Amino acid sequence: MKIAETLPPLEIPLTRSLIVATAIASRDYQDVHHDPALAQERGSQDIFMNILTTNGLVDRFVTSWAGPTAVVKRIRIRLGAPNYPGDTMTLTGSVAAIDDNRVTVDVVGTNNIGVHVSGLVEVQL
Repeated sequence: MKIAETLPPLEIPLTRSLIVATAIASRDYQDVHHDPALAQERGSQDIFMNILTTNGLVDRFVTSWAGPTAVVKRIRIRLGAPNYPGDTMTLTGSVAAIDDNRVTVDVVGTNNIGVHVSGLVEVQL
């Protein structure tokens, strides 16, 4: 492992079922995550993924690369373009810092609109 090492990209198909099920699993019952008509009434083109799901997928992306002994110490993410059903989010990342047994990974998740999520994940190995 070295600075600027890139992680293998992870493509996540954004199905309607994924968006609805993960919102419900995270107890986020906001209608914009499961009701297309109400989401459109509120100005969105469709339902969209919630931040808790995005956070979990970023965690999965980094820990799958870092291995089973990795412990997430910090995740700092910023949301951008919404994740709508029918699209694909591609997560990419690179090692930004190494300090003792901690590694910081710079993560970006993009879809057809643009950057959905960006941020840093710190794991202890």
